[in-house]
Amino acid sequence: MDSREAITNFLFIKDSPAIVDFAFVLGSPTYSSIEPAIELYHTGKTSWIVISGHGPQFQNGMSSEAELYKSYAIAKGVPASQILIETKATNTKENFLFVRDLIQTHFGWNNIRRVSISGKPFHMRRALMTARASWPKHIDLIMLPSNHPDDPPSETWWQTESGCHFVMRELQAIGTYALAGDISIT
Repeated sequence: MDSREAITNFLFIKDSPAIVDFAFVLGSPTYSSIEPAIELYHTGKTSWIVISGHGPQFQNGMSSEAELYKSYAIAKGVPASQILIETKATNTKENFLFVRDLIQTHFGWNNIRRVSISGKPFHMRRALMTARASWPKHIDLIMLPSNHPDDPPSETWWQTESGCHFVMRELQAIGTYALAGDISIT
């Protein structure tokens, strides 16, 4: 196996859509990350979407990424009553930590068996490892990355400068999280 294949196999995780108790979405600057959760809702595989993320500082009183994603999901036919948001997280660790109380209050972690996690394709490994370190161990996690052409896919990430940049930055972030004890490596 060459290095490119090893990196691809490590970072890019994609499971088949399945019935989940809720679809969890990691905020990002583009709407593509929420598309898999909206698809789960429309196909009857979930009744709930939970979105986490503040994102960059917005200008002129604009909302957080989570609030923008919620508006987008509503425009795509998901009822507002079926969307929960967390608006303070500014990184992956905070996404999983800051949403814990919201999940406990709304659902109760003991009632949760399976959750999907959606985000950028190259970010799925760190999302999985961070979820394992932050959330109860009994939960089955289904990784559903975005499938938008602008998000560097596993098949071609090395063919563009931006794809290489995102993937190498993600590997570095995994190392940083591991050294800080913020991810589960088991």
